[in-house]
Amino acid sequence: MRGSLRPCAAGAPRVAAAALRNAAGRKKQLRKNFFNRRKTAPAWLACAVLLALAGLAWAAPAPARRFALHFERIWPYYKVFYHGMINSLEVTFMSVIMGSVCGTVLALLKVSRLGPLSWFATAYTSVFRGTPLMVQLFLVYFATPQLFDYQIPAFNAVVLTFGLNSAAYVSEILRGGIQSIDVGQREAAMALGVPYRAMMFDIVIPQALRTVLPSLVNELIALLKDTSIVATIGMLDMMRAAQTAMNSTYLAFEPFIVVAGMYYVLVMIFTVIASRLERRLHKSDRN
Repeated sequence: MRGSLRPCAAGAPRVAAAALRNAAGRKKQLRKNFFNRRKTAPAWLACAVLLALAGLAWAAPAPARRFALHFERIWPYYKVFYHGMINSLEVTFMSVIMGSVCGTVLALLKVSRLGPLSWFATAYTSVFRGTPLMVQLFLVYFATPQLFDYQIPAFNAVVLTFGLNSAAYVSEILRGGIQSIDVGQREAAMALGVPYRAMMFDIVIPQALRTVLPSLVNELIALLKDTSIVATIGMLDMMRAAQTAMNSTYLAFEPFIVVAGMYYVLVMIFTVIASRLERRLHKSDRN
């Protein structure tokens, strides 16, 4: 009897260990299934939400389900968009020219040792950078007749305001570029007897322009996009053209998406031209 019980008693631990392993395996499988269900739950929930939205859209009345774009109704206004684009480009380029000239003068005043003129340039930059561009435009366009009894044309007011505003930013860009040039070059030019004006315009500023070219291109792009505010004083630009088409066709999405595309294409053209110019300048430096 004892001999028959010994094998059973000896095999009991192995049976118990196997049972424990099976139980642990089942628990692990249950835990794995639980986490898999948790991972798939958001997918099922998203599908349910999409199906519910589709059902609501299908149950909606027919006019609400109708979604169609009518760009053909915007096409008759292509001349308005074209003239608006031309006006925006004219304002941008003329403002850039004015801002570059005035900004160069202000930058030279900032790096000079003439105290009052340097303070004036700093104060000018502070005022035009610290106030909104639209406020400056309104002051020039609406306050000029009140102060000087002269009705300034909208185009002139826009170019004057944008040019003065751009000069503040260009002056800071050029000042940083001029100060980034090694002081030893200026000292060497002064030691050789090169006049200050020739030293700045022939040695320092050309090197500074290569350094700050990307920042100047950003200023050009910012000016182009800022022309969208000139519609507030009644001047025809791309934004005003879109408003004209919207008021005539009662369509909002189509004219404004056309204007957004026009701005984007112009910005990309400027970016490509600037990139090629920058590569050419770097190539000439290596040669």
